[in-house]
Amino acid sequence: MTLNVYLSGEIHTDWREQIIDGAKDLDVRFDSPVTDHAASDDCGVAILGAELNKYWHDHKGAMVNAIRTRKGIADADVVVVRFGDQYKQWNAAFDAGYAAALGKSLIILHGPDHAHALKEVDAAALAVAEEPGQVVQILRYVLTGTLPS
Repeated sequence: MTLNVYLSGEIHTDWREQIIDGAKDLDVRFDSPVTDHAASDDCGVAILGAELNKYWHDHKGAMVNAIRTRKGIADADVVVVRFGDQYKQWNAAFDAGYAAALGKSLIILHGPDHAHALKEVDAAALAVAEEPGQVVQILRYVLTGTLPS
């Protein structure tokens, strides 16, 4: 069985690489949003034309990025959404809600400091992890039925 896993959320740490590296021996295919911050912010105007108003600049980028995000989440068996410590990730909250609405298996990843603020998001998840290694262990268990040693 191959699992398609979509890795959504904050882009300022290496949590994605930790999960991908940890799952190298598993039959998992990973997808994610564009994690180059500048490319993600500017894709709309780079493709559809410049905007003088920052709102429309950001709106165009959000719309273009949403095409990729919706496809990635729709194709996923498991969606992992990471909420980081440094920035507010409103897009991550949207992704979690969208995945839950589609009935996707949802894993939320955040530190203990966010437990209260994300309680409703966490309630939609099948698992809430604090470390990328725990996500790897969940994927390993789902695919092989083995517990961590």
